[in-house]
Amino acid sequence: MKNTLLTTSHAVARPQIYIGGKWCNAQSDQRANIINPSTEEFLGEVAMAGAADVDTAVAAAVAAQAGWAATSGQIRAGYLRAIAEGVSAQRTQLAHLQTANNGKPLSESMIDVDDVIATFHYYADLAVELDAQQDQLVPLPSADYRATLRREPCGVVGLIVPWNFPMVTTAWKVAPALAAGCAVVLKPSEITPLPELALAAIIDQVALPAGVFNLVTGSGTEVGAALVAHSALAKVSFTGSTAVGSAVMKAAANDLKGVSLELGGKSAALVFADADIEQALDIVCGGIFFNCGQMCSATSRLLVEKSIAENFIARLKQRIDTIVVGDPLAEATQMGPITSAQQYRRVQDYIAQGLASGAQLLTGGGRPDGLEKGYFLMPTVFTDVPLDSAIWREEIFGPVLCINTFENEEEAIRLANHSEFGLVATLVTGDTTRAKRVSAALQVGLVWVNSGQVIFPQTSWGGMKKSSIGRELGPWGLHAFQEIKHVIFGMPERA
Repeated sequence: MKNTLLTTSHAVARPQIYIGGKWCNAQSDQRANIINPSTEEFLGEVAMAGAADVDTAVAAAVAAQAGWAATSGQIRAGYLRAIAEGVSAQRTQLAHLQTANNGKPLSESMIDVDDVIATFHYYADLAVELDAQQDQLVPLPSADYRATLRREPCGVVGLIVPWNFPMVTTAWKVAPALAAGCAVVLKPSEITPLPELALAAIIDQVALPAGVFNLVTGSGTEVGAALVAHSALAKVSFTGSTAVGSAVMKAAANDLKGVSLELGGKSAALVFADADIEQALDIVCGGIFFNCGQMCSATSRLLVEKSIAENFIARLKQRIDTIVVGDPLAEATQMGPITSAQQYRRVQDYIAQGLASGAQLLTGGGRPDGLEKGYFLMPTVFTDVPLDSAIWREEIFGPVLCINTFENEEEAIRLANHSEFGLVATLVTGDTTRAKRVSAALQVGLVWVNSGQVIFPQTSWGGMKKSSIGRELGPWGLHAFQEIKHVIFGMPERA
């Protein structure tokens, strides 16, 4: 590790990109202003790179790829653990930086930083295991042959991450890619690049071989498009909207490069009559108002069994009306602002569409009193939402909950599955047998039963339908950056 300690202030102070183990200026002088969504104040500038910078970054990664792929899993694990330790040493500063750039409450940012640490440690452990797993014997039906299995890095990869969970989605991609032996080029969101730049400063401290990790800031239309289209990449891993994911897949098809896509969601929370009501209220509120609802996993469609619906919805309104919205650095704050002015307008437009659709506004819908600056919005709830309305079908990506009821289990499953997305779902029920039965019937990649949205590095992340192609986290996240190679030997084997 380098001796010089770079704090998170580096992310604000130096509008540069990171290529070939060095901080450097982008070829263009263009810069973008980064705004604090709580105060609408200027945070700093970042470089707006272009296609030429992407070419330079990819070239650096290509030059580093063979050497990095040849290192042992043990060596790669050492680097990953050093990154985790570097993040841990700056845990508080990184959380404050994330809150300033993204707007989420500081307590949520602390959770995110801990997730980053756990992810790098987890993939360090898997990297160590790679050494023992190489050249495993494969059982064959014939004694005349012997076969072995190898998992090898797929090559240089482009990683594109969103603005709603800075550093977290980056760790979910960077850690397994490095563990697998891939050199990477990372493009953070142009809205929340500061946490990623701070993470790059930490990665710089551990002195990875030059070119193994590269970071290029800029717009999706310039940097993102150039990265996806680059012929030297073996794979692109993208997290973001379904519309952009579709464009990524089309562009990647020109070179037949691999893709992993983590996209949108319109997930359902199902509350049955036998549920623990207090637990259900906690789970429902957390599922839609954590991170101001800016989650692909947000359970923005609430389905409540009709026999308890009136009482449950009344109690839910009481709970929601007590949610403290405000300064994300204040200890009492439970929900901060929406992350950008553009997203703020988008959510407001959906609220207007909801009102026009005939849905009933139960609570919220506007700016909280006393918060004249910042992209703040009250927690918003609609009931009796038409099933063909935009707010029921489309991903809003904000603190907007839509409620309908169901008569029985069959209808609950049908309504939950009636979506083009299939990322996650939540069940709240006191019947274990029902929980297993309904979980099996839901067309999603992950189901939480009587639980908030806890995520572990050991379990997969991804969904069905238009929500995902591939999986992140767990061993599946590592396999996403590996190719399989079998070697078949004729017998007898010669010395």
